[in-house]
Amino acid sequence: MDRTDAGRRLATALEQQYPTVSNAVIVALPRGGVPIGQIVADRLGCPLDIVVPRKIGHPMNPEYAIGAVTEAGTVVWNESERRYCDAVVLSRIVAEQRAEAARRLKKFRPGMAPRDFAGKTVFLVDDGAATGYTMLAAIATARAMKAREVVVALPVAPPDTVDKLQHEADHVVVLMQPTPFGAVGSFFASFPQVEDEEVVEMMRASAR
Repeated sequence: MDRTDAGRRLATALEQQYPTVSNAVIVALPRGGVPIGQIVADRLGCPLDIVVPRKIGHPMNPEYAIGAVTEAGTVVWNESERRYCDAVVLSRIVAEQRAEAARRLKKFRPGMAPRDFAGKTVFLVDDGAATGYTMLAAIATARAMKAREVVVALPVAPPDTVDKLQHEADHVVVLMQPTPFGAVGSFFASFPQVEDEEVVEMMRASAR
């Protein structure tokens, strides 16, 4: 499976569960979620947009997420991990990631109108979730922007993460829930990094 295959399979699953889609928007998480979101948006006949939550990594192991911050600065924490970390260090990391979210949001939506999720069904799409904190922050963003319904759509995530997401979203569609899990990329035969320029071009193409 690569992101193209994942997008097609995810689109098929969503078509089956949402045979008639109206007043909806596909909202991808950059960068890896955008190629998948573009395929889903094309298949469902919906516009494509983005939200840009940012992972908060553990100070001693930045790849291990202990939370995520929304563009507005709201943080979703793994409290059992947060309590053992230096609060000053975490504040610095949060500030850095919030600034990066703002930078990416501006860069990835060149010349596009302000986002409007109010009263809409928002399909949140990424290429997978491990701890799920970045997607939880994305859900918080969609809720804050007055989405009518929030649907999480993922190719792969572990069962415990799916359970967390189900408590916050209205509906969760996940193609695979393997255990043990490991990293998202291990479930893809091809998992190249998606570059900023690729995201910008996909968003421009969607806007056209």
